[in-house]
Amino acid sequence: MVMLYQPPIPAEYSRLSEPELADRIIAHKKTFGDRLVILGHHYQQDDIIRFADLTGDSLKLSQLAAEQKNAEFVVFCGVHFMAESADVLTDDNVAVLLPDLSAGCSMADMATLDQLEEAWARIANLADAKVIPITYVNSAASIKGFCGQHDGACCTSSNARQILEYALSRGEKVIFLPDQHLGRNTAYAMGYPLETMVVYDPATENGGLTDEQLREAKFILWNGYCSVHQLFTEQQCDEVRQSDPLCKIIVHPECKWEVVQKADQAGSTERIVKVLDEAPEGSHWAVGTEINLVNRMANQYTGRKLVQSLAGLQCLCTTMYRIDPAHLAWCLDELAAGRVVNRIMVDPETKKNARIALRRMLDHVQSKPVATK
Repeated sequence: MVMLYQPPIPAEYSRLSEPELADRIIAHKKTFGDRLVILGHHYQQDDIIRFADLTGDSLKLSQLAAEQKNAEFVVFCGVHFMAESADVLTDDNVAVLLPDLSAGCSMADMATLDQLEEAWARIANLADAKVIPITYVNSAASIKGFCGQHDGACCTSSNARQILEYALSRGEKVIFLPDQHLGRNTAYAMGYPLETMVVYDPATENGGLTDEQLREAKFILWNGYCSVHQLFTEQQCDEVRQSDPLCKIIVHPECKWEVVQKADQAGSTERIVKVLDEAPEGSHWAVGTEINLVNRMANQYTGRKLVQSLAGLQCLCTTMYRIDPAHLAWCLDELAAGRVVNRIMVDPETKKNARIALRRMLDHVQSKPVATK
């Protein structure tokens, strides 16, 4: 489990005003030029996105970082597993930095290599059929590496269907981790009934499943989830329908199956952005994903389209929020002084196997939405 500690940065950064922090960051960007690339995930606050050279979802940003041939330093304004993916995909001479080491991901932390190896030993011994491990990119590099070693692959929320199709062309059974909801929503959209799926809970004895359940299941879903997307409910969908019958609902497939069934569409952050961008003027949308992205789109379409959060509460990724202008300015100040801080480095063996898992994904997919109703 990734539990990194970020020592307090010097107190001077808390005393600097927002304009002063911005001036430092902008000055460093000019000094470093194309040797420095700042990546901003969709869920980052606007105060960070304004400094990003590239924005997008986690895998897209890692791929774009790898394409920056003059880059020596990649500062990933996201969370730990994203910085790991960037380190896996970029050249070894590129330093990937995370401004705040405590910016982790609770979902990624729900699957550890020790837990997976224990589960795999039991499942592989029980199953007469070949089992293929598939991991969502929202996972630790060690999990990606395991899948690469065992004929498995990574997937994104955009291409999960294609990767499950790939897995079932290679074997008869799939273990999908760490997000049970993406696995369930995708398999169901492919035509598999819920009865073909079981949830393996690493926190309980034997995963909470009998030998018979493991043998009969087509899909073994890891008991992981996104703390943000767990906040969206069926009741919220019903309330939106009642208050605004013209409103369309689009949610991320990390939401629960019941929520996805009530939505008009489900798709990745990139898909959500595309759908809203192409939506007709005057249309109404309730969006089930992280609030910073929703608010950004709502402001973008003010006066042209009505965009609101599906939930009435602030569905905020708190770990992503730990990346702020103060930590970004500190990270760049240190870099300018010749001190590379918070570098994220994946060990060579894990990096090699994780690249295999990512390469299998890229070789077998052409991105399209997971589930559109």
